[in-house]
Amino acid sequence: MPASVIAPILVGLGVLFIFIGLAGALSGRDPRVSSRLDQYAGRDDGLASPSGGQGVQVTTSLNQMIGRAKFAANLATQLARADLKLTVSEFVLLNLASTLLGFLLLLVLKRDLFLAVLAGVAGYFLPRIWIRRRQSKRIKDFNNQLGDTITLLANSLRSGYSLLQSMETVAKELAPPVSTEFERVVREIGLGLSYEQAMNNMLRRVPSPDLDLMITAINVQHEVGGNLAEILETIGFTIRERIRIQGEIRVLTAQQTGTGIIVGLLPFAVGFILYLINRDYILSLFREPCGWAMVAMIFILIGSGFAIIRRIIRIEV
Repeated sequence: MPASVIAPILVGLGVLFIFIGLAGALSGRDPRVSSRLDQYAGRDDGLASPSGGQGVQVTTSLNQMIGRAKFAANLATQLARADLKLTVSEFVLLNLASTLLGFLLLLVLKRDLFLAVLAGVAGYFLPRIWIRRRQSKRIKDFNNQLGDTITLLANSLRSGYSLLQSMETVAKELAPPVSTEFERVVREIGLGLSYEQAMNNMLRRVPSPDLDLMITAINVQHEVGGNLAEILETIGFTIRERIRIQGEIRVLTAQQTGTGIIVGLLPFAVGFILYLINRDYILSLFREPCGWAMVAMIFILIGSGFAIIRRIIRIEV
C-alpha cells in the first residue's frame, strides 16, 4: 500500500485518538460517580440520565479494559505521584496520540520512514519523561518544605491542637505540594480512614524517605505514646540538615553530572547530524551484521559509562 494512502488513514486515527482522549480528560464526571451520587441524594433512578456523553462512556470502557492489565496499577501510581488528574485510559490514549502525531508529522513533512519512526518513538517516550520530571520536581519541592512543615506541626501540637487540627493548619498555611497532600490526608481521615492508612497513602503518592521517617514517628507515638511535638522537632532539625548537606553535594557534583549527560548524548547527536548530511553513509552501518554489533556495543558502553558516573556522584546522606 503506497504512503499516499497510509498517511491519511494514520492521520485520521491520530485525530480520533486525540478527540477521545480530550473528551475523557475534559469531562467533569464519571457515570458511575453520578449514579452513586443520585442514590445518595435519593433521586429516582428512572429520571437520572448518565452524564458525560459518548466520550466518557468510551473512557469508562477503556478504564475497565485497561484496569485488568498488569501495568495499570503502576501507571496509576505514577500519575498520582505526578499529581496529574488523568485516568490510566486517558493517559494511554494521549500517549498513543502523541506517538501517531510524531510519526505522521515527519512522514508527511520529510517523507522519510526512518525519521518518522524515530519521531514516533520520541512521541511515545516524551509523555513518560514529562511525568518523571513532574514527579522528581514535586518530590524535591515536597522535601524542601517538609522541614518547615514538621516545625509547624510541632508548634501546633504545643499550642494545644490535635494532630488532625495541626494537619488542617498545614493545609491552610503552607503552599503546594505540601498543602495539597495534607489536605488529602485530612479529607481521607474525615471519610473514615485511620491515621496510618491516610498517611501511608500520602507516602505512596510522595515516596520520600524523610516523609517515611515522619510517618513512622507518628505511628509509633500512636502505639506507645510520648511527646510527639519533641519527636517532630528533632526529626525536623535532622531533615533540614540533610537537605542542606544534599544541596552542597549537588553543587560540588554539578560538573560531573553535566559531563555524564554530554558524554552520553554526544554520540547520538553526531550520528543524527551525519544522517542529515549524508544519509547513505550512516545507513551503511545498519546493512551489515558487523554494524549492528557495533551499534549494540555502543549502547552497552555508553549506558555503562553513564551508570558508573551516576553511581560515583550519588552520595547518600
